[in-house]
Amino acid sequence: MRSNSSKFRLSFPFSIKHFFPSSIVLLLTAVAAGCTSVPIKQAGTLGSYSKLSPPKGTLAKKQIYVDGRHLAQVKTVRILPTTFSFSAASKIKSDADRFLVTNALDRALCVALSDKYQMVPADRPADLTVHSTVADIVPTNKAMAGVATAVSVGSGFALPISIPRLPFGLGGLAVEAEAVDRAGIQSAAMLWARGANSIQDNPRVSQVGDAYGLATKFASDLSRLLITGKEPKGLNLSIPSRQRVKSWFGGKPKYAACETFGRAPGLLGVVASKYGAPPQWVDKKSKPAMTP
Repeated sequence: MRSNSSKFRLSFPFSIKHFFPSSIVLLLTAVAAGCTSVPIKQAGTLGSYSKLSPPKGTLAKKQIYVDGRHLAQVKTVRILPTTFSFSAASKIKSDADRFLVTNALDRALCVALSDKYQMVPADRPADLTVHSTVADIVPTNKAMAGVATAVSVGSGFALPISIPRLPFGLGGLAVEAEAVDRAGIQSAAMLWARGANSIQDNPRVSQVGDAYGLATKFASDLSRLLITGKEPKGLNLSIPSRQRVKSWFGGKPKYAACETFGRAPGLLGVVASKYGAPPQWVDKKSKPAMTP
């Protein structure tokens, strides 16, 4: 004679072990669809917007102009520190948080451009001057970032794979940049906007947690434009140069001019990002000088 529990097991339409993987697949699909939509925005700092291409791109939206002939003659480059537009600055109250974003952008750009150009300090003349402006920013929701970190990290201990970031409270960034020659003639320009997504961007408990990471992605796109002298196509699958790898690990940059922006957190930064730590915990670049 079968027990009641046996009857229940036979009559139950599905088992937990069959239901659990299906539910995880559905959850992962839902989470993967989560991202922040950030439109391209002008900050009014470019010499001209008339030559920019129509908006394009999927993960990052872009409008681009580049004069490859001008760039082919460039030997030296200087980077003017990135600034915030008034409207973007009003969304992030802390000067230190804004500085984290702008400094991460300039540092990544300086290291990347070192592959082709000689980088000189901002107070010295150069064949090309590059300046970027944060046109808009979507602050990361710190509370949701904390919850998302707990879920992702906790699921990594309990499941074969960790659940991606929950698609709530994600941040975003919009930047415009221009490169001009010694005569002030525009050699390249880019408007760029991208929101964080659940798969590629780890949650960090900071208002600028996502913008900090997105700033380096913008720097990567802009450096490709300036190095190749043409619009980049597809993903960048090239192997990083030795000097880039060294700098990524926190080593001395190729040119002293890049020391202005400090050194990258390297592996410590990766670990901190995985566990949701604010970027200022590991990015120890000195604070911005106070203006009189």
